[in-house]
Amino acid sequence: MEKKLMSKKKPSFPINDTLNKYLSDFSRKTKIPVSYEDLLRFSGSIVVYDKNDDDTLWVRCYYPDYEREEIDRSLKKVYLILHSDGKSAQLDYLNVDAIDYCTFGNSKPFRIKVRNVLNDNFTYFYIKKADASRIYGLEFEHILSPHRINFLVYKDSLIEEHIAGIPGDVFIKDELPECDYHAKAEIAKQFVKFNERCTLRLLGDMRSYNYVVIPTHDFDHVDYKIRAIDFDQQSYEGNLKVYKPQFFKENYKMVKLVERHLEEASIQQYVLEERSQVAKRLITSQKRFRMLIRCMIKDKISSRENVLQLRSELVDYTRDIKFKRAKTMGHILKTALDFVKRNYLEIEEDSYN
Repeated sequence: MEKKLMSKKKPSFPINDTLNKYLSDFSRKTKIPVSYEDLLRFSGSIVVYDKNDDDTLWVRCYYPDYEREEIDRSLKKVYLILHSDGKSAQLDYLNVDAIDYCTFGNSKPFRIKVRNVLNDNFTYFYIKKADASRIYGLEFEHILSPHRINFLVYKDSLIEEHIAGIPGDVFIKDELPECDYHAKAEIAKQFVKFNERCTLRLLGDMRSYNYVVIPTHDFDHVDYKIRAIDFDQQSYEGNLKVYKPQFFKENYKMVKLVERHLEEASIQQYVLEERSQVAKRLITSQKRFRMLIRCMIKDKISSRENVLQLRSELVDYTRDIKFKRAKTMGHILKTALDFVKRNYLEIEEDSYN
């Protein structure tokens, strides 16, 4: 474990014309009546505490009365555009219960709580400053992971749906100690798969508060999944360890869980399973992936120093000299995923011979 894996704070990268066209082609662009900048005009705020009276690092925002009514109406329209057909006939059934703002992290998001007044069911969505790195991260999550992602872009604003689950740091502290042996073995398995998936698609900074654990009750046991919720660090850092959740000290207990509950042969089996699943998703989403990776290859979403460092470390890690030709982070990611697909197809071919 290293105390500090991350370099200086990642800058925000603009959305270029090529990525803009991709977003339009796949219905990720829309028009909304409120922007990130509009929400920054709050006149006051109070700290939001959790049930244990700990600071959540979110503040609840308040707006002048003459603005709040229009902001609420606009946010309800955004909710309907994100989750429904956008028709205003449903506005009367919705209420904006809270607008929270977080200054922690790169994206500085607004979290909007929307409640259905007929039955009190509620959900959240987020409005953030649009950043090309994060959009690539969201799209690759949609294409390469088992999970679908719902998000929209309007000019410099990014609208994301809420990803439900128990925050990893909360789960490790409060839930993990109560799990039985079989549950811990299942969680260890899922952490191995999550670790491999992040490495393959170069998604960095998966400290415990940047992913959620999702328990699902089956008929005779509880199943667990681990899912990323923060995509700011897609293909930015030069240090390969940043793309491996196992090296963050916040995940130390998960790493120890793997050591205690899984044999090396089982770990390698789960790694191979995850690589095979990523390869299959690549093959079945070839057109979309090719269009997205072309955008990323032409884009600048990191420094030259980081590109040179990462490609050098990947040559050492994979023994694949093709990484030496990579000029951008997009080229590195394409080479990494081509490596995964090529090895999967070779294994598949051998199994038939």
